[in-house]
Amino acid sequence: MVRWVPEWQAGPPQAGDGVLICHGRSVLPASGGWIHDWSPALTEDGNEPVALGMLDGRRLYAVRAPDDDPREVPLRDALMSSDDPMIAVLGTACQIMRWQEDHRFCGRCGRATEHHGQERARWCAHCRLPFYPRLAPCVIALIRDGDHLFLARSSRHAHGFFSLIAGFIEPGESAEEAVAREVREETGFQVRNVRYHTSQPWPFPHNLMLGFYADYHGGEMRLQADELAEGGWFAPDELPPVPPLTTIAGRLIRDALSGETSV
Repeated sequence: MVRWVPEWQAGPPQAGDGVLICHGRSVLPASGGWIHDWSPALTEDGNEPVALGMLDGRRLYAVRAPDDDPREVPLRDALMSSDDPMIAVLGTACQIMRWQEDHRFCGRCGRATEHHGQERARWCAHCRLPFYPRLAPCVIALIRDGDHLFLARSSRHAHGFFSLIAGFIEPGESAEEAVAREVREETGFQVRNVRYHTSQPWPFPHNLMLGFYADYHGGEMRLQADELAEGGWFAPDELPPVPPLTTIAGRLIRDALSGETSV
């Protein structure tokens, strides 16, 4: 079994290490996959490598791709065409590179930041202030009414899947409260019996998705137009196209259909 361990590492890449080449929310394919062999040529233009972790005992780093490389593949497409643990590797690489680019300067004094040297952080030597990679906790919930599942299609993505209700947790709000609020805002429904099932990191932009089940408890459907293009209740044998099992939405749907709805 291939093992992925995200972790900070000191020191530059060496011969035999692997590199992912990222640009924003895109990744550059390598021969036979996504991991390139390390070469000093990758940093000739001052492109600073960033440690990612260990994949099956091999150290991995990320570097920034040249602007507008025609070989780039959108990250979402790369994730949909990959399996675990490469999904986690790709997500980590793009998130870490995006964090490094967004925190090149101190948000307090404006001076340039540098690598901390002892942990995964950008460091302002003047303010003595660290900047850690951002994580945004989000909820994603499958609503059930008997054996029917509520699924909705996003108005923001062109993939055509019917998926689940999701949103960011607000300050001062529990995850269960966020589920109830997001469901109410996006669908008009009231829910009860909100219960946690599983989680998944998701790099759009830097989310930690917390997956829940919830039972329908009333209300008429009123879809939030800027979030959802369409939605409805579906029987298990009449499901529309849904996300793959490599996503938390796909796993929540699968486990609901198989009866595995507890942690």
